[in-house]
Amino acid sequence: MKTIIEPFRIKAVEPITLTTEEDRRGFLKKAHHNLFLLPSSQVLIDLLTDSGTGAMSSAQWAAIMTGDESYAGSPSFYRFEAAVKNLMPFKHVLPTHQGRAAEAMLMALYGGEGKMVPNNTHFDTTRANVEASGAIAQDFVIAAGLDPANEHPFKGNMDIDALKSFMAANHERVPLVMLTITNNAGGGQPVSLENIRAVAAVARAYAKPFYIDGCRFAENAWFIKLREPGQADRSIPDIVRDCFAETDGMTMSAKKDGLGNIGGWLALNDDAKAEQARAHLIRTEGFPTYGGLAGRDLDALAVGLEEVVDENYLAYRVRSNAYIVERLDALGVPVVKPAGGHAVFVDARAWLNHIDPMHYPGQALAVALYEAGGIRSCEIGTVMFGRQKDGTEQRAPMDLVRLAMPRRTYTQSHADYIVEVFEEITRRKASLKGLRIRKEPAMLRHFTCEFEPMTA
Repeated sequence: MKTIIEPFRIKAVEPITLTTEEDRRGFLKKAHHNLFLLPSSQVLIDLLTDSGTGAMSSAQWAAIMTGDESYAGSPSFYRFEAAVKNLMPFKHVLPTHQGRAAEAMLMALYGGEGKMVPNNTHFDTTRANVEASGAIAQDFVIAAGLDPANEHPFKGNMDIDALKSFMAANHERVPLVMLTITNNAGGGQPVSLENIRAVAAVARAYAKPFYIDGCRFAENAWFIKLREPGQADRSIPDIVRDCFAETDGMTMSAKKDGLGNIGGWLALNDDAKAEQARAHLIRTEGFPTYGGLAGRDLDALAVGLEEVVDENYLAYRVRSNAYIVERLDALGVPVVKPAGGHAVFVDARAWLNHIDPMHYPGQALAVALYEAGGIRSCEIGTVMFGRQKDGTEQRAPMDLVRLAMPRRTYTQSHADYIVEVFEEITRRKASLKGLRIRKEPAMLRHFTCEFEPMTA
């Protein structure tokens, strides 16, 4: 069948506010043309992030009611820990309130002035935590991963030859090797099991720990099952276990493939590092059996980790994004192909090629999507990654707009509406102008900076 059927029934609904284009122009002006600064009540379809914005199941809500709020040793923690270890066989699982807290804890263990951390592509908070420790974040995604039109099945793969060369020259400065699955900043593209094993082998050759940023581990496993030779007949849980069996630890934002509204964790095998991490956790997040979360949150995540590896859910999840990619491609809108797992990525630099990359074509498109149709999206480009550690600015490798789909939240009719908004922008795209930044913070500027439209 061609029709995408959501593998769930809707039990509760939340109204959205219908606004006019005139309304939205006023809202944009008050928000300084930064979509992060818009109240969510002014957004029709919110695709800013897939982090913590998805719908939870009736089983998860039931688990919330039975969550235990004991300060130490809550049964909710042990259910959560068992659910994590069922898929990721690490000795130590330390809960955090979200993924960036796990990243901060990891860099407290391994970061430091002058150190260098290789990854396929660091996402914004990962890069910020690496750099805040004084270390340097290095990206080594394969060349196909920087070509939006390339149909390579695993565009998130690490460039193994580049990693080997880097390690040969810099291994004394490298405290750990990281890999992000799926590769969010590169269009939500997956990493093959073969590549995970190859990265692990390089790390072992230099006796370096290997950590995975596993925010979208289930989506990545689904792509492995679909696209990697020899994996088609294997279960998602078994593929997931094979991925993490190669590693020494992981960071996780459970607001993604934990199917939760909040939460994350750091998991690792090293006893000494785990002891250090617990001390950090107690100082910054909470006791090691709750880590900044309520017991009810831990129980919701325990259920979510069971639900996220369901193949019917994953098929719907990935196919929904592919449907939008196919429709936009047919319109002539340049999209990152093949479709990623959690989002649709539009190549704004290619589509709005009349806008100088230093005038932020990604942000210009994101603003236009909101103005025309009330869709809130996110720039993944020069605004997010262009400011360098030394304070200079340069254009990012790509200027993308990410339409991040919250899990189990929108239906195919919402997808059709998104396509219609792009049809409208197609008619007016020649008139779109770039923006300049009038105010920005020193780090992670895209969250709070203020823009003003170019006049010419």
